[in-house]
Amino acid sequence: MDLIHLSDGDNSFRVRVLGRRMPGVLPLHDLLNTEVLIESGFVTGRLDLGLFPGDLDGWSHALDVLAAGGDVRWMDDDRSPEIRFQALNEEHGTPAVHVEDVARSGISVFLPLCLEDGWINDQRKRLQLVRREWPNEVLRTSPGAYEWRR
Repeated sequence: MDLIHLSDGDNSFRVRVLGRRMPGVLPLHDLLNTEVLIESGFVTGRLDLGLFPGDLDGWSHALDVLAAGGDVRWMDDDRSPEIRFQALNEEHGTPAVHVEDVARSGISVFLPLCLEDGWINDQRKRLQLVRREWPNEVLRTSPGAYEWRR
């Protein structure tokens, strides 16, 4: 299931959720295995990525920022890859995604995307589908202590 799918026919950026990292094992049950997929006429790439429940909250916030016309860096911690979104890249006149994988591959990809109106709402729907399919089931009760949500 795609958490993010941005495509204009020529360029594509996706974050595909593959499933839980360690189903049934506290505290890693809610960690999602995902892959970042980039496709264009010039480059095709794939990166493994683990998403925590807070990353989904961060994506929701990022969509709010983009809807207001702002630019945002998603997962703004020190993990790799760094993913930045522009609501409107002035040079290309379109939204754009910049993926930089400094820690592992050293590769950076910039994708301008001619997206249709309503693309942010489509991403919100995808986020809700992911949350419905893989709800948060682990509760952190104190530092280093976890239990199942009831």
